[in-house]
Amino acid sequence: MSLFSRLKNLVSKSEPPSVEKSILTIGPGDVCEVSLVTYQVVGRAQNHNRQSIVLTLQDGSSTRYLTIEAREYAAYALYSSIDGRLDSVEEVPTELELDGRIYHLEEQYSGFMAVVGRTPFVQGGEQYVWQYQSDDKKLLRIEWQDGRFMLYEGEDLLPADVLVLRGS
Repeated sequence: MSLFSRLKNLVSKSEPPSVEKSILTIGPGDVCEVSLVTYQVVGRAQNHNRQSIVLTLQDGSSTRYLTIEAREYAAYALYSSIDGRLDSVEEVPTELELDGRIYHLEEQYSGFMAVVGRTPFVQGGEQYVWQYQSDDKKLLRIEWQDGRFMLYEGEDLLPADVLVLRGS
């Protein structure tokens, strides 16, 4: 190596260290572990105004949905889609009974969703969300976008149960 090359290497800027992926920045192609099950992230929907993310996770043929809300601390919930339907967005009840369990409306909001990858809704847009909780801490989530309802049943997770294994 010549003297000029050595001086050039001393003066040149080094590459900035790559930013490690966090659960708030992962997207399609990344891998995470939720409650000791390894999933590939295949889709991501984000509501920037609310600072919430819904990751579509796949483990073989099983598809789950991880919701993350950045508040004072990160709140996590893991959902599975369920069959069901509602007739109208104007008639979403404040109390629902499903398989003998009564769910009470806790929160209702709307916002613009930006989507990447495979998600229940093919494109972004205005989305309405109703979040319910039962007396035994089970969760129910209803989403409406572009005339289509999606229903999910799930439960809250501890932050320690969610881990990023590999980011692309």
